[in-house]
Amino acid sequence: MDQIPLGFLFGGLFVLFLFSGFFSGSETALMSLNRYRLRHLADQGHPGAMRAQRLLSQPDRLIGLILLGNNLVNIVITQLATFIGLRLYGDAGIAIATGLLTLALLIFAEVAPKTVGALHSEKIAFPAAFVYVPLLVVSYPLVWLVNLFANSILRVFGLHDAGGPGQALSREELRSVVAEAGSLIPRRHRKMLLGILDLEKITVEDIMIPRKDIVGIDLEEDWDKVVEQIRQSSYTRLPVYRGSIDNVLGFLHLRKVMDLILSDELTREHVEVNLREPYFIPESTPLNQQLLNFQKKRRRIGLVVDEYGDIQGLVTLEDLLEEIVGEFTTAPGDYGRDVHEQDDGSYLVDGGVHIRAINRALGWELPTEGPRTLNGLVLEHMESIPEPGTSFLIAGYPIEVLQVKNNAIKTLRLRDRLPQYGGQMTED
Repeated sequence: MDQIPLGFLFGGLFVLFLFSGFFSGSETALMSLNRYRLRHLADQGHPGAMRAQRLLSQPDRLIGLILLGNNLVNIVITQLATFIGLRLYGDAGIAIATGLLTLALLIFAEVAPKTVGALHSEKIAFPAAFVYVPLLVVSYPLVWLVNLFANSILRVFGLHDAGGPGQALSREELRSVVAEAGSLIPRRHRKMLLGILDLEKITVEDIMIPRKDIVGIDLEEDWDKVVEQIRQSSYTRLPVYRGSIDNVLGFLHLRKVMDLILSDELTREHVEVNLREPYFIPESTPLNQQLLNFQKKRRRIGLVVDEYGDIQGLVTLEDLLEEIVGEFTTAPGDYGRDVHEQDDGSYLVDGGVHIRAINRALGWELPTEGPRTLNGLVLEHMESIPEPGTSFLIAGYPIEVLQVKNNAIKTLRLRDRLPQYGGQMTED
């Protein structure tokens, strides 16, 4: 080799550095690929993505091939650099070559290629896949032998090949993916997707209309009042009962008796004949399951019962869908009959309204982990029944108690969260 020109040796060293950089950069690029985008591109027939997916389906073989090639190239680089140093500077050249080679390998064969591979994973990985697929076929016996020894050592320590990296995402991981989608998904669509993911941890008890607020038809009331109630009802389906909601008979769809109402021929018998049997829902049913139950039973409304069978409230398909898409009524100031916007920007709120309903209507973030109603949240925070006029902060939202009746808070004034969060309670 003493007769080989130095220019040729340096040229060979340069080419070997390119090979080493290729192995290092392509390894990082392949491992940095977004698996879900890769699967999508492969399903669309992208040739580079299809080959990359095939390589990543058996990562031990891919890593074995890359490391085999990279180590082989680096060993040759070391030998060649040592020979060049020896020819140029004698024995001292060996030390010089070692120092320069360490720095050069670190920069040009490791850090720089891997940084490029991480930043431009698809641009590097897809062309590299065209090289690795045939290279893996040619070198398969050697790669298989290397992996055999490597996997045997791993098994000694209780580590087994699971057949490639896991592909499933947990609910919280999926939430992070959706939240970080940025401009790829419109903000409203992201909220809907997150709402769907949250259905599993929300129960019908969290969104139901409380028992005291259920609007229904009592067949024991004066019939003229019942007919007038039906005429003025803003609901299409109403529960029908005798004396008390505990004696519910079923649900009446007003469309079935509309002709009789218009002709003043509606009677109690007509109402009972057109009733559909009541549908009861356990209060602990998750919303995702209840959505399927509504679909399976072809129902849109049901009564929520506790473990003793006592009716606690009422839930509709609309209430459930609002957890996904938000309020259906979006006109300014239209927040429902329990939330009333004031001229000064505050809101008068009924104490029995659900906290989730307030958050959904106003876009707020009042805590929902504990009590479900605003009255319960205030009582938990105060640890007593506050007097009218008491003011305090909960999660940064100013709240003032306006009316207390029968050991319950009936009306409160709420304001938007303060710019500077403050959790200390103050009283007037």
